[in-house]
Parts: sequence; structure tokens; C-alpha cells
Amino acid sequence: MLQFFPNDAPTNVSANLKAMRVRDLLIMSTGHQDEPSAGADIVSAKYFLVQPVPHLPGTHFKYNTAATFMLAAIIQQVTGQTVFDYLRPRLFEPLDIDRPLWGTNFQGIPLAGSGMRARTEDILKLGQLYLQHGRWQGQQLIPSNWVAMATTRQTSNGSDPKSDWNQGYGYHFWRCQNGAYRGDGAGGQFIVVMQDQDTVVALNSGLKDMQSVLNVIWDKLFPGLHLLAPLPPNPDGDERLRDQLAHLRINPAQGAATSPLAAKIFNRKFVFSSNDKRFESVTLVTSDAGKMLTLTLQIDGKEIAIPCGYNEWKKGQSSLFLGKRNQFPDELTAGTFAWAGDDTCTIKLDTFETPYPTLLTLKFNNDDVTLEADSDVPSKTSKWPQLTGRAAK
Repeated sequence: MLQFFPNDAPTNVSANLKAMRVRDLLIMSTGHQDEPSAGADIVSAKYFLVQPVPHLPGTHFKYNTAATFMLAAIIQQVTGQTVFDYLRPRLFEPLDIDRPLWGTNFQGIPLAGSGMRARTEDILKLGQLYLQHGRWQGQQLIPSNWVAMATTRQTSNGSDPKSDWNQGYGYHFWRCQNGAYRGDGAGGQFIVVMQDQDTVVALNSGLKDMQSVLNVIWDKLFPGLHLLAPLPPNPDGDERLRDQLAHLRINPAQGAATSPLAAKIFNRKFVFSSNDKRFESVTLVTSDAGKMLTLTLQIDGKEIAIPCGYNEWKKGQSSLFLGKRNQFPDELTAGTFAWAGDDTCTIKLDTFETPYPTLLTLKFNNDDVTLEADSDVPSKTSKWPQLTGRAAK
């Protein structure tokens, strides 16, 4: 692996780093004990190569998003193209995958192991391509022998028979229970391929208990795939399903519509003390006595304004709260607000084409305000440090 990055190698190269192969990146067995950061503002070839490699590569499974970044970096070194541009005519266009997005690191190299977004229908196409051994509409897009190697067990990753994270790992595909395999993204973004049942399931989610989603497939769907005869009509069940789908909702913020202090707070700018989130100020803007608010934030010199409704969601656009603000400045975002107490306004924000909701709690005390934020990222709950501010004069 080192041969691709001679200018990024550390001064003292360990024997284990010298032994790391491209294959070890593919099977998540790079030899790291701890997963290196894959943050867009941190990850690079130079950063990856200085991380300790205490295990002989190929012998120790450790899920490693930074390793996936390194594969993208290798492709860029070899071809002169980003992996995104390389795949466009070879994969995205033949599959008619429309407008995929892929975040990059600070050098412009696609993150590869995170930050790619496509529609559920599009990831379903990718699963169908693998079900068909790499063939699509008469064209062999991926060699069939690669599909076979990528989707079979290349390394062991545990021994729990009921865990879909312990069934073995291929080339960036997880093996599953019941002989299936899957592509797997944070928060429950799944392509599950059941080769023997000629079935692909694609899912977009935003949750932490990813096993619970897969269990529904194994407990409810999978047994029915073995039936030889079609299911009998069930109009009552169909109607109940349609009704349930029609009434699905994400709950808005809970609390009162207004507060005795609201009039003193609306349309006033509160300026925050210096902080590492680069939040500079907040203003709750309203022109209808608080029936609808616009949350206006100044972050790192840029203004973000998000409409928020009471007991309903209002849609707008904003930068992505969890970083990459410059790369994704126009996220579709919905907002809702309520007063949890006379001095406390809660605002729920949801960038609803991502799995990332954020809860803001603003607590006012005369001319002072504190801001707490919980970003309920599917892989972990991120509670930001409390920010303090004061009304601008």
C-alpha cells in the first residue's frame, strides 16, 4: 500500500505498515487497534500513514472508515480521477443513478467511506447489479469473479450467530445471517442481497439499533420468500398498511405555543462567546407574534435562516449542521419549535434527506442566553458543550 504514497510516508516506517496491502484495506484488517479518524478536515494519506499499526495486517479485523478513504486515494493516484468521476461512466450512468452526492476531505479526495448520498431506488439498483453477478441490461459492469470474492467471507469478525456483524466480512460487504450479504451505512442504510431467494432489499433509516431493522427482514420477510404459491389477497391488511403509511410522522417539538417572555426575546440578536463550533449569534425572528419563527444563526461568518412552525414542520434550506457546511450549503431542512418553559425554547431541526436531526435548547435569562445542542447522529449521540451568549446592544 505504501508504494502509492511515497511522499506521505512517515520518517520511521514500521514493519507492519510496510506489510499493509491494498487487500487489507478492502477487508478492514489493516492492523490498527483503534479506528483512525475519517473526519473530512482530518483524514488524508499522510494522517493515515502515521497511525500506529500494532497488529500484523490481515490478522485483526477492525472496521475502519479511513481505510476506505485510502482506497479512494489510491484510485486517484493511479487514474488521475477521483473515485466519483471514475465511477460515473462505469457505474452511475449505466445504472441511471441520478445526482449522487459525495463529500470530500480538505484536499478534494472523496471520503468514500462516508458522505455519499443517493436515493433508495438507486441503492436498490446496486444490490440488483450484485444479485446479477455484476451484469446489467446485457452489459458486464463488474467482473463476476470480483462480485464472488467481494461478497464471500474474506475474514472473520466474530462468533455470535445472531449478530449480523459477526458473520464474516468480504471486500467492503458484510456477510449476514441466512446466507445473505449486505452493503451497510451508518444509521441503517442497507442493501441486503439474498442470492438464493433472488431478492434484494434496500432501506434508508436513521436509528442506532441497526440489528432491529435486519431482524424484521429475517423474522417477517425471509420466511415468506420460501413460499411456493403466491399469498392470497388480503384487502383489509392492504388498507391498514395504506392507512399506517399515510399517517407516519416525525413528532414536532413538544410544549406551549408561546411564553410570557417571548415578546422580549423575539427579533433580538444574542451574541455567543467564542466557541469551537463557531456559532456567533442567534435570533428568533417573527412577524406574526410567534406563530411561526425563523431561527437565524450566524455560524463562521455565514447566516443560516430556517423556518420553524409550532406543532408542525416548516421546510427550508440550510447548511449541514454537522460539518461540511461549505460542501452542502443547501440542505433541505425542516424546523419546528415549542416553549418547554417560560424561559426555554426548544427547536427541532431535521435535514430530512440525511439521517441527522438536531435538537436546540435556548434558555433565556434577561439579556443572557445559553444554547445546548444534541445532534442525534445514528452512530452516536453528540451533545455539544453549552454555549453562552448575551443580547447585542
